[in-house]
Amino acid sequence: MSTSGLVVQPFSAPPDAEVAVPGSKSITNRALVAAGLAEGTSRLSGVLRSDDTDAMVDALRTLGIAVRADDGGTEVSIDGGGGRVPSGPADLDARLSGTTSRFLTPMVALGSGRYRIDGGPPMRARPMTPLVEAVRSLGGRIEEEGAPGHLPFTVVADGLRGGAIEVSGDISSQFLSALLLSGPAMAEGLEVRVTTALVSRPYVAMTLTTMADFGVEVAQPDDTTFLVPPASYRGTDVRIEPDASAASYFFAAAAITGGRVRVPGLGRRSTQGDLAFVEVLERMGAIVRSDDEGTEVVGTGALRGVDVDLTDLSDTAQTLAATAVFATGPTRVRGIGFIRRKETDRIAAVVRELRRCGIEAEEHPDGFSVHPGTPRPARIETYHDHRMAMSFALLGLRAPGIEILDPACVEKTYPEFFADLDRLRSSGPGGR
Repeated sequence: MSTSGLVVQPFSAPPDAEVAVPGSKSITNRALVAAGLAEGTSRLSGVLRSDDTDAMVDALRTLGIAVRADDGGTEVSIDGGGGRVPSGPADLDARLSGTTSRFLTPMVALGSGRYRIDGGPPMRARPMTPLVEAVRSLGGRIEEEGAPGHLPFTVVADGLRGGAIEVSGDISSQFLSALLLSGPAMAEGLEVRVTTALVSRPYVAMTLTTMADFGVEVAQPDDTTFLVPPASYRGTDVRIEPDASAASYFFAAAAITGGRVRVPGLGRRSTQGDLAFVEVLERMGAIVRSDDEGTEVVGTGALRGVDVDLTDLSDTAQTLAATAVFATGPTRVRGIGFIRRKETDRIAAVVRELRRCGIEAEEHPDGFSVHPGTPRPARIETYHDHRMAMSFALLGLRAPGIEILDPACVEKTYPEFFADLDRLRSSGPGGR
C-alpha cells in the first residue's frame, strides 16, 4: 500500500465558479490516430496534456510520424502518412493507456515490419484478446511474449487488406473503436459485426464523429454492423472539447456541497456520453442548466438515492459512488460489471474504500450499492487508478480527514486536478 498522500480539506463555503476542464482524453487520442493516418497536416487545439495522451504522441513520434506541439502541449500539428504507417522495427510504450495500446495495435498492422507494444504492469493485466483475434482474422500476425491476449506483444506487419470480421463488445468498446479508426486505410475497407452487447456505446459514436471530422463516414445498416469504406482521412483542424468524465467531479462537487459549477465549452451538443452524468445528478435533486456554450450544476442542499444503469457512462461510476454517500437514501448502480477489468477492479475497489471510510456498501456482479452516511477519517488506497483518486477526493469536500494515497496517479488523465479543486474551494463567498 502507498504511504504518502494528500489530505483533502473540506470546503468552508459552497463553490460558485466556472471550471476550465482540460480537453477530452478520448477525443484527443482518437483525433491523434486519425491525423496520423490522414493526407496532409492536421491541427488539433484544446488537446489534453496528460500521461495517456503523451503516450500516444510519443508512440506516433517513435513510429516516425511528425507531431509538433506548442509549449503547453494543447496545440498540436501532425503530418499524416496518407494511410501509410512508417516501417518497423519500433518499440512502443503505451504506459497505462488503454486507448493507446488498443488503437495502435491495428494501426501498426497496416505497416511493414515488427512493432512491439508494451505498457506498465496494470496495462499488462488488461485484456486484449478480442482485438488480437480480430487483427489475426484480418491476416495480421501477433506474437505474444507472456499471457495470451495481453501485453507485451509484437505485431509482425505486412499490411491489412481488410474485409469482414466479428468482434465482441462486452469487455470494452475500445476494441471496436480501434478497428474502425484503422479501417479506412485497409485496401478493401472493413465490415465489423459486433457479436455481443456493446458496452460504452457513446464512445463508439465519438469514434464515428471523429472519423467524420477527418472526412470518412461509416455506414451502420443495423445496430451491430459497421461498414468502413476504403478511403483517405484528410488533414483538418479540430477543436477538442473539454473532458466530460473529468467534469463529472466538479459537477458532483456542486451537488454535494450546495454550490454552483459551470463548465464552459461542454454544452448540449457534446458527443461525449459521460455528460449524461448531469442527468443522474438531476434525478438526485440537483439543478442542471445546459446550453450550446456549457453546462452548469447547482446543488440544492438535498440529494436522494437513485437506481441507475451506467452501462453507457461507466467512467462516472466512481463519481456517483462518492456522491451517493451524501444522499438521503441508498443508491444502486447497475450495468457496469465490465469495469472490473479497468485500471483496477473498480467495483471491488469502490466498495472496499467506502467501507474503509465507515460507509456501508455492497458489491454486485454488475455494480454496487451505497448507503448514505458520514465518512470517518481514512487513508484512501487508489490502486494506480486516477478515477479512484479524483472521486474519493469528493468525500473530503465535506468530511475531514480524507487522505488520498498516491495522488500523482491523476497525471494519467488530469495532472492539474487537485490544483483545480483548490481553485474551486476558493471560489465561494469570502473565498475570493
